[in-house]
Amino acid sequence: MSDLLRLATAGSVDDGKSTLVGRLLYDTKSVLADQIDAVTRASVDRGLSTPDLSLLVDGLRAEREQGITIDVAYRYFATPARSFVLADTPGHVQYTRNTVSGASTAQLVILLVDARKGVIEQTRRHAAVMALLGVPKLVLAVNKIDLVDDAAGVFERIVREFTDLTTKLGWAREDVTEIPVSALHGDNIASRSENTPYYDGPSLIEHLESVPVDADVHGRHQVGLRFPVQYVIRPRTAEYPDYRGYAGQIAAGVVRPGDQVVVLPSGTRTTVERIDTADGELESAQPGRSVTLILADDVDVSRGDVIAAATDAPEPIDTFDATVCWLGDKPLRAGARLLLKHGTRTTQAVVGALLERFDEQHLAADTEAESLALNDIGRISVRVADPIVADDYRVNRHTGSFLLIDPAGGNTLAAGLVGDALTAVEVGTES
Repeated sequence: MSDLLRLATAGSVDDGKSTLVGRLLYDTKSVLADQIDAVTRASVDRGLSTPDLSLLVDGLRAEREQGITIDVAYRYFATPARSFVLADTPGHVQYTRNTVSGASTAQLVILLVDARKGVIEQTRRHAAVMALLGVPKLVLAVNKIDLVDDAAGVFERIVREFTDLTTKLGWAREDVTEIPVSALHGDNIASRSENTPYYDGPSLIEHLESVPVDADVHGRHQVGLRFPVQYVIRPRTAEYPDYRGYAGQIAAGVVRPGDQVVVLPSGTRTTVERIDTADGELESAQPGRSVTLILADDVDVSRGDVIAAATDAPEPIDTFDATVCWLGDKPLRAGARLLLKHGTRTTQAVVGALLERFDEQHLAADTEAESLALNDIGRISVRVADPIVADDYRVNRHTGSFLLIDPAGGNTLAAGLVGDALTAVEVGTES
């Protein structure tokens, strides 16, 4: 079991995400006394009799004034059993792009629903996004359970509907956990509550402490070395007249001196001579480590190239199919000319065809769609000016993801995944 869990929250507006995150911080004693005092004073000013724990996380002034979360905020807390990094994402539909960003590195997502509303459109959208991103573990927190009559019946109905949805989206039953909670009062957050006798499972924190997670959620050890070159280091000083190193962060695999590698897309083969860092040489380097590689031969390597293991190096591609979540205000249509950023390489790209639009509300594929609107998920074909070195997203999340960017304004327009990321989904065809 990993001693660090990366998780994210998702859900619709006013489902209580900020209150839940504030409660997690409060119950794990991860906030300072002066922060609690400040929240208590602000709550009194609002006429509340108890501290509004959502104020612990809604730090932006605009959020405080509107009472909503509009950006991704990363929170850190710990229990004796495990440490946590939590991405608190916004709930409003116009900020789905932030939810994509926050959940992209998560090993587990807590998806909230309001017990009074049940599974709604935004719930289904967020669940589809989590399936698209390949989030391995999901928790359905049925919040505000104290505000409904026949809480047991309501909980059972929501669980039944959500189970049907997640099963069709490709999750195994054991990877989804449902918990009735009241973030406001703390029911089933840190410990089991007597107010939910119909529920016999763990509290939320107990589940987060014990849920088994794969530390290699990105598939970084499933393939050989993938090292996108970020910078070529050539000091040309009296001390280092001939030094040539290639700096970057290891995206996948492990590298050691003596390893046979290939520089892509050129295909030049060579050997790793040395691994340099600011603290000295390394005998090996793992995924996520920033290093400088020294190669045995004087080969042509530049920013955007990828140094890969010679044993399983992927073929550079200039045309491929991809799954995208469209984040732009203007619809995406075939023929659009954009920039594609993959790893350290940015190149011009053309959308060749819109293959299908995924209707996450009805789990259906529309093969006749002519465009993708804001927050739509779809499959497209892409052609790039310069080949990229990518793995299928289902094999490796880090080297299989990319961004589509507006060449005029520089705004991110889509989160893209190489291949068909929704192959596990039971998709029908729209009539």
